[in-house]
Amino acid sequence: MGVTDDLGLKQLRGRLPSPVRALRARSFPLRAPTLPSGVAPLPEPQRTGVDFDTNWSRCWSARMLRAGFVEGPMRLMVQLLASPRRLGSDRLADVEGAVIFASNHHSHLDTPLLLTSLPEPWRHKVVVGAAADYFFATRAVSTMSALLIGAIPIERAKVGRRSADLAANLIDEGWSLLIYPEGGRSPDGWGQPFRGGAAYLALRCKIPVVPIHLSGTGEILRKGRRLPRPSQARVTFGSPLAPEPDERAHRFATRIEAAVAALADEAATDWYSARKRAHSGSSGAMTGPDAGAWRRKWALGDKSNQPSLLSARRWPDL
Repeated sequence: MGVTDDLGLKQLRGRLPSPVRALRARSFPLRAPTLPSGVAPLPEPQRTGVDFDTNWSRCWSARMLRAGFVEGPMRLMVQLLASPRRLGSDRLADVEGAVIFASNHHSHLDTPLLLTSLPEPWRHKVVVGAAADYFFATRAVSTMSALLIGAIPIERAKVGRRSADLAANLIDEGWSLLIYPEGGRSPDGWGQPFRGGAAYLALRCKIPVVPIHLSGTGEILRKGRRLPRPSQARVTFGSPLAPEPDERAHRFATRIEAAVAALADEAATDWYSARKRAHSGSSGAMTGPDAGAWRRKWALGDKSNQPSLLSARRWPDL
């Protein structure tokens, strides 16, 4: 007689459930606990949009992969499509630490062009403020945006607290921010009024804003076009702007927009003439005439060989 017979386990073997059956019989903690009737379930946590976690994209390995992508495939693509001219980087020679780069926006090519144009030491320690509803709409797109261009989700309809806190914390850690104050790409080739996000962050973090003007990217890959058409683009860096004492975000945003418009004038004419017009406040606006779509298109003219919106045709005075 065996030990199992002595202990009486042979008779119990058929009565005891197997470990697998025992685990299947239990739902918790292997499955989510059931809720009592009448209790509303908690909302599912969001993992896209402004709630997407981008901390992992700033670890050492992700930064090295992104640097290789920027200096390799991205730089080659920009060179083939845009043959860019880069001007004004000497204006940043005396700038140290984190800054906010504020640029006009006409194309999806703008971000690759700027990431390959920013001088050191900012080029590989910059995050891109990207629209949360577009670049962070799904998990896959969010992951690619954060990994390849260092994007962080920004609410473009308003200055959201979550987005602002994330950007401000990164700036405090020494990261610079690339942002498009227009909130989105130009729908018709003209610029759009600047919003206050860049100005608010500069005031909050007490850092300068570097205005940037881009021209030519709308001709290469404008909004609504699927395939790019190679042309020449131009990047013009402006002198850093520091918030004045007791200056509010709205007024500072107006100054940033005026600085970008002056850079557009400089790209269209020459430095001296543009400085004179900027000093007198007559640089003009990049937003175009307040008129119907056909008149705005007519006033924009043929920009194929023009470096700036400000060199477009004007409505004739009758």
